[in-house]
Amino acid sequence: MARVETSSNRPYHLVIFGASGFTGQFVVEEVARTVSEGPKGNLKWAVAGRSRQKLEKVLEQAAGVLSKPELRSEVDIIVADVEEPDSLAAMCKQAVIIVNCVGPYRFFGEPVVKACVENGAHHIDISGEPQFLEGMQLKYSSQAADKGVYIIGSCGFDSIPADMGVLYTKDRFKGTLTAVESFLTVGSGDDGVCIHDGTWQSAIYGFSDGQKLQSLRRKFNHKPLPTVGSKLKRRGSLFFSNEIQQYTVPFMGSDPSVVKRTQRFLVEEHQANPVQYGAYAGIGGVGNIVKLMFAGMMFWVFVKFSFGRNLLIQHPEFFSFGLFSKAGPTRKQMDESSFQFAFYGEGYTEGQDPSQGKPNGKICTLVQGPECGYVATPIAIVQAALTMLNEPTALPKTGGVYTPGAAFARTTLTERLNKHGIKFSVV
Repeated sequence: MARVETSSNRPYHLVIFGASGFTGQFVVEEVARTVSEGPKGNLKWAVAGRSRQKLEKVLEQAAGVLSKPELRSEVDIIVADVEEPDSLAAMCKQAVIIVNCVGPYRFFGEPVVKACVENGAHHIDISGEPQFLEGMQLKYSSQAADKGVYIIGSCGFDSIPADMGVLYTKDRFKGTLTAVESFLTVGSGDDGVCIHDGTWQSAIYGFSDGQKLQSLRRKFNHKPLPTVGSKLKRRGSLFFSNEIQQYTVPFMGSDPSVVKRTQRFLVEEHQANPVQYGAYAGIGGVGNIVKLMFAGMMFWVFVKFSFGRNLLIQHPEFFSFGLFSKAGPTRKQMDESSFQFAFYGEGYTEGQDPSQGKPNGKICTLVQGPECGYVATPIAIVQAALTMLNEPTALPKTGGVYTPGAAFARTTLTERLNKHGIKFSVV
């Protein structure tokens, strides 16, 4: 069982590391909104980062946005830097959970994970970088288990809606669910959608390092997961989806790898039937196809060379047609944006033998919520942290490196998200 109690030596339930970063500032606001949901109605928390002055500004901003002037004086500040291991150790010794918002994680994530494992703090992050997530599993899962430390990655929009959405669909299907396809669509207002360039940088480095990810995965020596029912066929690289009535491409984020890791955990630890998974994202009409093809060709060419990568990093707005920017979205853009995952599942209804014939049952579920990166992500990671604090007996029996689905399958995380605007439903 996870250790979640504070003490005189470990006074904080949560420390938000990277609180002055673009995403971190919104995580601070979300924590401030939900302090009453902490253990015994009182969440003890602090913010951490390299610059005390920037952290003070973030607390000042949150105090104004939320009309909570007490944030200026009641929230403690910890100065810590990924390049100073002693400062990370000191931070981790004071926290039950480190909420790590410092990316790209391939460059800045491991020192924090290492410090957490060595100093007894649990760790959750918002990484959508499979190489980092799987690398931490390979390197630290055994040590974390020995220390009783829980390292739970991808607890933001990447990949809680997808991972928990597949589990929700499986739980609601009356019988044996064998396959799920998800279709992501994003809504926006007149000002459109914008994403901070930190995500853009993670994508650039991720695609340029694809071969290293394959090499990393071979080190696990995993056996293929068994296939129950009909084998799920991969769709094309561009197709018109009848499910969401728009042109669609394979989803390029971390969701497929995270879901597969969860399914492997459930097979190996709980002897569950694995669910096959395919992830897709809607891109709209023909005009968007032209933009995507042009941007995609430039991206694939430039990402292969250091000079090209530098150009992509320096000019995110130009190369992404304005989708990514160094400034990030405005509050208005965030307020007017939303997302929807539609999950289409198939399987064998109760009483049917999954080894005989084709699947005979279908189900459709939805996960709907506010803007992905800076509204839904803070909600998801804060509720994940609160679930750990309030439901330690429902987590896996031992520490280790886990996906959200593996960690939270037996908790009330889905219900908590429902109450905070990330809605799970059956169609």
